[in-house]
Amino acid sequence: MRAKEIMTQDVVTVKGSATVAEAVRLMRLRGLRSLIVEPRTPEDAYGIVTETDIAAKVVAYGKDPQDTYIYEIMTKPCIVVNPDLGIEYVARLFANTGIWRAPVIQGELLGVISVTDIITKGDFTETPKIHFLKKELHKAISNARSIAASMGEDSLEAIEAWETVDEIEAEACFHGMPKLDRSSREQFADNGVANELVTAGSQQ
Repeated sequence: MRAKEIMTQDVVTVKGSATVAEAVRLMRLRGLRSLIVEPRTPEDAYGIVTETDIAAKVVAYGKDPQDTYIYEIMTKPCIVVNPDLGIEYVARLFANTGIWRAPVIQGELLGVISVTDIITKGDFTETPKIHFLKKELHKAISNARSIAASMGEDSLEAIEAWETVDEIEAEACFHGMPKLDRSSREQFADNGVANELVTAGSQQ
């Protein structure tokens, strides 16, 4: 699944010039844990303000929410997610950066995706990524062998096909597939050498 399939499309935004009190009222009214901060100009970046920002930067220091502004506590520019990004990569992005939600943007604001969306809407329990990758790897290997047989092992097409195999194999290993002593490409090359030796031996 991709980010655009599980994101929340009903996005609530706030201006950086709004007070924290106004933002809190909006968050309470809509039952939200964060708000996307609107860019001031087309060239400006999106920002984000979360309940954690409010608690850690306003409440914890006894600041007056009526006299504290969003631009003082927001994160800008914020990390954004491409709508076509697979949810496993969104989860990895969140884990690596320590964030819990991010706007989904492609030219314009499309939605917001959060850890909660991944857990409640994702299909990772029914179709783990490793199963998908194993199927893709099998198809990629068959394709690379076919291209190598028809166009030659040293052809650009064959080289590109085996590079695809290498990439999928590496990704599958990252997701838990046991690493082979020799890659699929190396095994294919070994078989080719073995066949050449057999052919040469039969001709002597």
